[in-house]
Amino acid sequence: MFENEHTLRQFLVEKAEGQLHDRYERALEAARSEFGKKYSMIIGGRQVMTAKTVPHVSPIDTRLVLGYMPMGSMTHARQAIASAKKTFEKEQGGWGKTEWQERVKIFRKAADIMSERKFELAAWVSYENGKNRYEAIGDVDEAIDFVRYYAEEMERNNGFEISMKSAQPNERSKSVMKPYGIWGVIAPFNFPAAILTGMTTAALITGNTVVVKPSSDAPIIAFKIIQIFQEAGLPYGVVNLIFGSGASIGTEIVKNRDVAGIVFTGSREVGYSMGRQFSSEKPRPLIAELGGKNPAIVTETADLEKAVDGVMKAAFGYSGQKCSACSRVYVHRKVKDEFLSRLVEKTKNLPVGNPLEQNIFMGPVVNERAFKKYQQYARLAHRDGKVLVGGHVRKDGDLKHGYYVTPTIVIGLAKKHRLFYEEMFVPILCVMDYEEFDDALRLANDVDYGLTAGIFTKNQDEVKKFLDHIEAGVVYVNRQASATTGAMVGCQPFGGWKDSGSTGKNTGGPHYLTQFMREQSQTISE
Repeated sequence: MFENEHTLRQFLVEKAEGQLHDRYERALEAARSEFGKKYSMIIGGRQVMTAKTVPHVSPIDTRLVLGYMPMGSMTHARQAIASAKKTFEKEQGGWGKTEWQERVKIFRKAADIMSERKFELAAWVSYENGKNRYEAIGDVDEAIDFVRYYAEEMERNNGFEISMKSAQPNERSKSVMKPYGIWGVIAPFNFPAAILTGMTTAALITGNTVVVKPSSDAPIIAFKIIQIFQEAGLPYGVVNLIFGSGASIGTEIVKNRDVAGIVFTGSREVGYSMGRQFSSEKPRPLIAELGGKNPAIVTETADLEKAVDGVMKAAFGYSGQKCSACSRVYVHRKVKDEFLSRLVEKTKNLPVGNPLEQNIFMGPVVNERAFKKYQQYARLAHRDGKVLVGGHVRKDGDLKHGYYVTPTIVIGLAKKHRLFYEEMFVPILCVMDYEEFDDALRLANDVDYGLTAGIFTKNQDEVKKFLDHIEAGVVYVNRQASATTGAMVGCQPFGGWKDSGSTGKNTGGPHYLTQFMREQSQTISE
């Protein structure tokens, strides 16, 4: 039976949290010994270098050069696609013809290797995208969970082969799900282990071959994960890893006719543009998770301690850089003042700084673009509303060498203000009061996105109405752990409605893998 990795919980149960910190600190030291290394792409099992490289720095401190990355081109992308095609179609031993049981065996081994090396991987997540140790370990845990869950799903569904009713006495029929061929995997920076691993595993374990383009903000963790897949027994050419800009690598993946499908996590604008180009000549599957503008409703009967904790963690965890982050709250007028007083006080006391330190809650945003974007939105918040806490960057001490900002709460904005509608991907929370529950529900739904949503209430009629009418793919009720974030693989399938997703079948759930296959009806007459 599938079980979530739950590293932190295991150490806490064993009363050994100190050991967790020791192992993470040792992993940080080991990672530092690799700083400045030159990395390669992986095409057809070969390590491919380029004459020109680009320094890859940490958002924690831009003086830290984590490594030098190759500058892949459209030519490299075409070579990777050709390698994936050859490996899929090979007459003898092509990956597409490999028995599903063999694929499951390889990926279970990969999950075991990842589990053994989880602290090493978590250290690199922290250095590359600025997550604190708990978020980084959780990211790697989720990656492991995806691999094991999808392996179990293949097994539970017998490789997605189902015996069907016979149309004639002398016939036997069955439904068989078969791979499409070559998939492009385009991964984001914010969950560089979990999302990249989940998308890649889903495509590979169902029999497809893959070309992976990771985020330029987190390429090293991708390199290490692909190496682990190969160590586990994945044949050369089945998975290919290329680095470079979206303008060159991404464009080639989208336009190349040999690519059968794309799985993508990123912005709505990029996803929609990609969808139009990818199916301009013929329909091809695009599985896209496209962000959110996630609300929380706090009613007059809410447990305010739960609501404050849940909203704060959802809004400011990983500096608001989660698709599921809570960026707007609708709070009943009767409890608004008390809710805000408690929320502001807790937010003021959130430790912001170098995420490698044990007590830090919020580290930097990921890069200079995000840093500037925060400042632009903060200026709007100051101009058009009342900023209760935050709204400025941090430049004290060594923080001036990274991209550090403050968690921000703003009230007094107009109902239709852009901060209530745009996905910001920075730690800014907009709060508005309401009188009637129907108004709060209408405002919660009055955006283009529909990824996650949360409510805090003791009124069961409000719970039912919320669950019946909220337009979101992942919803939570009275969740103190986080109002809108923290979906667990195999527990809370994660995906969005409206402009937040393209298929309505959520990752980490029972319907996800079928999207990477197409059905063949087989009938044999005797």
